[in-house]
Amino acid sequence: MTGPIAIGDLQGCDAPLASLLAACDPEGRAPLWFAGDLVNRGPASLEALRRVRALGERATVVLGNHDLHLLAAAHRVRKAGRGDTLEAILAAPERDALLDWLRTRPLAHLEDGRLLIHAGVFPQWTAAQTVALAGEVSAVLRGPHWIDFLRTMYGNAPDRWDDALTGDDRLRAIVNALTRMRFVDASGRMDFEVKEGAEAAPPGLVPWFDAPGRRTDDVVVVCGHWSTLGLVVREDLVALDTGCVWGGALTAVRLADRRTWQVRCPQARAPGRA
Repeated sequence: MTGPIAIGDLQGCDAPLASLLAACDPEGRAPLWFAGDLVNRGPASLEALRRVRALGERATVVLGNHDLHLLAAAHRVRKAGRGDTLEAILAAPERDALLDWLRTRPLAHLEDGRLLIHAGVFPQWTAAQTVALAGEVSAVLRGPHWIDFLRTMYGNAPDRWDDALTGDDRLRAIVNALTRMRFVDASGRMDFEVKEGAEAAPPGLVPWFDAPGRRTDDVVVVCGHWSTLGLVVREDLVALDTGCVWGGALTAVRLADRRTWQVRCPQARAPGRA
């Protein structure tokens, strides 16, 4: 069986990644899709980043919120959090090469009817539109003014999509959907407060992937980000964040036949101490 193997959030857990790759890709030939958040909170962010980068063209990586946080912290746009584990990257001799490689990763990847993102998509977006809008952000991140963009990237507004959005508001809405989204309401408004699993949805909110009329239901969306959701494998969705950094597992799924591998992970962070 051929085709990509998708892997959930690493968050700096390099040893579980090494074990998982040995199990799911022992010959080192399969294309590997990483659903973002390569770094932060785990014990070996530098080693995890180095390992994925060294995979070369076999690795397709989309950016997650922790990857963007690394870029912002590296350029003092954001202060490091108390649970961050980014110091080794920032002190590495190849720091600039690692950061430049990271910022040139996309925020969405569409191939053979499968859409790879980190968090979620607005219900109004098609798969092709998702990739096009992600490309608008990537163009800025790869351009000469990318650090200026990081200074305007943070914030919860706007929390609804409107094709008429422009400038910083447009880019911020795209980033928040692709790297932070969990729940939405009937209008597609993002909620940034509730972080529990899907069964904990307050009245009026649904997981983004269950939003009525979601226009990406014609592709398989592959994502991470939502550790309290856990592994979800269904016809239109493969959700891969199984909480490795919290003492859960690191998960890989071969998308062609949904074969699944998991490696149990030592707890690197206790819930509530993020």
